[in-house]
Order: sequence, then structure tokens, then C-alpha cells
Amino acid sequence: MFEKLIDAKSWGRILSRELGPPLLGSVRDLLPIIATVVVFQLFVFQQPLANLGTLLLGLVFVVLGLSFFLVGLEMGLFPLGEQLARDLAKKGSVPWLLTFAFALGFGTTFAEPALIAIGDKAGELASLARADRLPNSTDLLDYQRTYSLVLRSVVAVSVGVSLVFGVLRIIRGWPIQYLIVCGYGMVMVLTPLAPHGIVGIAYDSGGVTTSTITVPLTAALGVGLANCIKGRNPLFDGFGLIAFASLLPIVFVLLMGILWP
Repeated sequence: MFEKLIDAKSWGRILSRELGPPLLGSVRDLLPIIATVVVFQLFVFQQPLANLGTLLLGLVFVVLGLSFFLVGLEMGLFPLGEQLARDLAKKGSVPWLLTFAFALGFGTTFAEPALIAIGDKAGELASLARADRLPNSTDLLDYQRTYSLVLRSVVAVSVGVSLVFGVLRIIRGWPIQYLIVCGYGMVMVLTPLAPHGIVGIAYDSGGVTTSTITVPLTAALGVGLANCIKGRNPLFDGFGLIAFASLLPIVFVLLMGILWP
């Protein structure tokens, strides 16, 4: 019983040491947002805050959630991504490394909550736009689900391809600025050719891919890989994968709109 108590105290010390700084940092980061809302609500709109108790409880949950999320990144996702990158680099197999990069990009993006939300909303609006051609409610629902699934799949594939390009860039030492310029050149060419309704979705798809699940593992992959390759600097070469992950989805979704209007 005494040993269990010691273990509990030890875990408590570890938790307080790991959670303390992120907790204070989350409170500090949220204070400007809270102050802005309070000032505008009380002095500009001159209205009291409704459901103050619920709002305060929600803010507590936000602070705790952000803190646990940051601790989880430092203890779990970042070390995991770097370890996988090191193991694959030591194996010396470029095809396996590229396969892993594609699978990582596809899997993390397809499970991204922000992309799921965007896909569902885009599918709903796309089905409404076709309501005159699909009068049956069942057909509309099927089209909505299909559109959402295809959009998520296209974006996930594009992120997988972007990580493949990013890993090749790190291995070969290609200058990132030329690749980015070429990518946005493709965006500028495809935008006028794509249906008007898909353009906004395409541009938003590039943003939602760089969210809570994709970013930590992608950054860890790049830094870990650059650490293992001789002649590569983790600061200069390890970053940039996220830029590809936010660029290629725009290109792929615009192509989706052209090929499947």
C-alpha cells in the first residue's frame, strides 16, 4: 500500500512538472482573446455576457485541453515521428521511406477532424446545388455522402503525395522555394479553369490539412529525417513539409472540380 502511495506521488510530481509550464502557457496565450471578447462585449456592444458560468467552465476545459494536447505532442507524437524517420533512414530504403511518407500523409489527413467537417459541409451544399437534377431525397443523400468521401480522399491523397515530394526534397537537397513557386503557378493556372463553386473549397482544403493531427507528425518526420541524413540541417531542411501539405490539396481539389464538376 505504501509503495503504491509512493508511486502515486511520483506520478503526481511528474504530471505537475510536465503539465505546469503548458498550463501556464495556455492561460497566457488565451488571455488576449478573453480580454478582447470581454472589452467588446461590455464596452462596445454594452451587453452582459450570457451564461457566464458555462462560459467560464468552457474556458477551463479549453485551457486543460490545450495543455494536455501540448504535453501529448512533446511526450508522444513528436518522439514517435522522429523515431520512425530515424529507423527508416537507417534502413536505407528510399522506397519504404516514400511509402511511409505517403501512408502517414494519407492516414493523418483522412482522419483530420477539420477536413471531415469541411467535407460534410461541402457535400451538403453540393447536393443542394444539384437538387433540381436529383429530386429524390435518397439520391441527394447518396450524392452528399459520395461528394464528401471523394473530397476527403482527394485531399488525403494530395497530402500523401506532398509528403513524398517533401521527403525527396530533403533527400536530394532540392531548393524549396522553386518547388513552392511552381506549385502556386499551377494553382494560378488551374483556378480560372475550375468551376466557380469548387475554388473556395479548394483553397480552404489547403488550410484544413495543416491541423491538429497532421502538423505534429509531419514536422517530426521532416526534422527526424534531416537529422539522420549527412549534410542536412534540421533547421534548414527539416521544415517545409507542411508547406507542401497545404499547397498540393489546392491543386488536387481544383483538378477534381475540373474532372468531376
